Amino acid sequence: MYIEDFESFYQQAEALYRSRPLETRYCIKYRNCDGVLALKVTDDVKCLQYKTDQQSDLRKLERINNLFMALAAGGCPGHPSSEGGYQHVEICASHTTGPSISATLGLIA
Repeated sequence: MYIEDFESFYQQAEALYRSRPLETRYCIKYRNCDGVLALKVTDDVKCLQYKTDQQSDLRKLERINNLFMALAAGGCPGHPSSEGGYQHVEICASHTTGPSISATLGLIA
């Protein structure tokens, strides 16, 4: 089922992850021929989907990506950390195993 409203999709996706973090995964798919970006969050029991063809919605993709990166790293976005600082997460793939993936996020833990 496709959810039309991103805020509703975001809240349901976060709730799904928090209820079953080890089983939940998300997928981002872009079809260039259609110009459609599709997001899918599932735990194999419930499947949430959102799609858009608007370039302005890329910030929404960034927002949900930051949420899942923070949750997977043990952070809790939107809540002040006990130290009042930022939690930095770095993910780097080895150059020998394929293309380099590098992302540094400054998220409040």
